Amino acid sequence: MTAPADGRSPIEVLLVEDDPGDVLMTQEAFEEHKLRNRLTVVSDGDEALAYLRREGQFTDVSTPDLILLDLNLPRRDGREVLEEIKNDETLRQIPVVVLTTSQADEDILRSYRLHANAYVTKPVDFDRFITVVRQIDEFFVSVVKLPPRG
Repeated sequence: MTAPADGRSPIEVLLVEDDPGDVLMTQEAFEEHKLRNRLTVVSDGDEALAYLRREGQFTDVSTPDLILLDLNLPRRDGREVLEEIKNDETLRQIPVVVLTTSQADEDILRSYRLHANAYVTKPVDFDRFITVVRQIDEFFVSVVKLPPRG
């Protein structure tokens, strides 16, 4: 991909989300606000780890610059995925934003103890959801200096 006119390079975003409605809203948020970043979706924790480790069908994928991670996933939940990412020497530098419906203090505390970079509760309102995704994008593309891709 070539850099856009504003000098910001698009980033690779991995969305780990099993709810088709939330996937659709995130995709629409990216499209509606012309977010140039590439969004890839996987639907469970095992698939997320296979993607990140470039295993099976994911041997030719790019390492994401940012991971949006739901906590409540089938097969392997988001907490386990987060722990594996942050314990893996080659993956731990990838920022992980927990994007979930849970507002439970224990989930928030555990996510930060596992070194999540941010914890965001998903709004149920579509317009607010789009605003939140746009703010995450703006922060990680315009404000934060991301590590180089591995």
